[in-house]
Amino acid sequence: MDKSIENKLLKADAAFEQWKKVPFAEKQKLIAKAAAFLRENAEELGTIITKEMNKPISQSVSEIEKCALMMTYYAEAENVLQPEKIQSEYHFSEIHYVPKGVILGIMPWNFPFWQVLRFAVPAILAGNTVVLKHASICFGSGNTLEKIFTDVGFPEGIFQNLEVGHKDVKEILEHETIKAVSLTGSEKAGAEVASIAGKKIKKSLLELGGSDAFIVLDDADLDEAAKVGALARLQNCGQTCVAAKRFIIQEHIEADFLPKFIAEYQKYIPADPMKKETKIAGMARPDLADDLEKQYHRALENGAEVIIALERMSDTEFKPGLIKVEEGNPILKEELFGPLGMVLIAKDDAEALEIANNVPFGLSNAVWTKDPERQQFFINGLESGTVNINRMTSSDPRFPFGGTKSSGYGTELSLLALKEFVTPKTIIGN
Repeated sequence: MDKSIENKLLKADAAFEQWKKVPFAEKQKLIAKAAAFLRENAEELGTIITKEMNKPISQSVSEIEKCALMMTYYAEAENVLQPEKIQSEYHFSEIHYVPKGVILGIMPWNFPFWQVLRFAVPAILAGNTVVLKHASICFGSGNTLEKIFTDVGFPEGIFQNLEVGHKDVKEILEHETIKAVSLTGSEKAGAEVASIAGKKIKKSLLELGGSDAFIVLDDADLDEAAKVGALARLQNCGQTCVAAKRFIIQEHIEADFLPKFIAEYQKYIPADPMKKETKIAGMARPDLADDLEKQYHRALENGAEVIIALERMSDTEFKPGLIKVEEGNPILKEELFGPLGMVLIAKDDAEALEIANNVPFGLSNAVWTKDPERQQFFINGLESGTVNINRMTSSDPRFPFGGTKSSGYGTELSLLALKEFVTPKTIIGN
């Protein structure tokens, strides 16, 4: 291991010994300062994101503002980590929540600030320290985040960015200072990291891919579903794990809904990401665009029909595409990470539910219906960490975020996230 990297790990470990003793309320004050800094500098910080991965500047600024909102939530949160007294026959019996130590975060490029802070803030508030391995195109974001933590008053070593590649992850994760790992990324990356962590008996939290269903039933508001559906698929150029990827339409409204959906979809035309009015720009890297194009052609080779052709305009830009797919097409077992959506037709609610669940993923699904009984049918039946009714998926600091099946395990956001990287320690005495 490079000596400079090992020194950062040792620094994080040493910082932990002091940080875990800092009162919860004092930690919250520093998080509040960081939130204020993000809010006051959203335009400048958003520009870093746009320059790194092509996100439209308005969405980049919104990402920074959302980070500030999340940090304010934790800065004002109830301390659920106080010793918990348990009624028993013993003289005293309590549960203490003990932070684990140095946590490694392995984070992606699609939300360069949000993904990092969503994991790091509750981990740090719980008393841990964090080292970050960011995506290679987002080292600027990672270094900026480290500087923000230091500048607002966090002790050195609480949050550090490691400029390392994928080949270095195994050695870092195996290092004795690292006590747990949180990864947001692909199913393949998650399996590899969880395997390494498991061999060393270290906890892992995995937030992996998705192929979320957007179910439109015959009593839905079709105009609103079409408008929200296009945004749900194409926000951030479709490069989000919780994007709507499979549009499951009840068959007898297909003729009414699809024209509305197509009209909304075609409003997304790639443009300069630095212009505030731009709704969609290029993908983050040319190789990612290559992968999406290959998936598109593979889907067509296996029987998919073109509704709107996926048209490549440059190394990273596409006019968004839409294809009609039937069950059995191998593309349904993959994640489409880009501006390409799939339409499937279901004859009734039961078939819509079956289609929705018939994928390896289980991150977040949406269903559009005004009927409370139908809503409850899908709430009970959908296999995912989140179910949205008459809205698109969007994470909220107040609510737990995580998936099931191949979409991973563990909880981010909400008060539950404060207990992800602590050890419940039972204390009993007479």
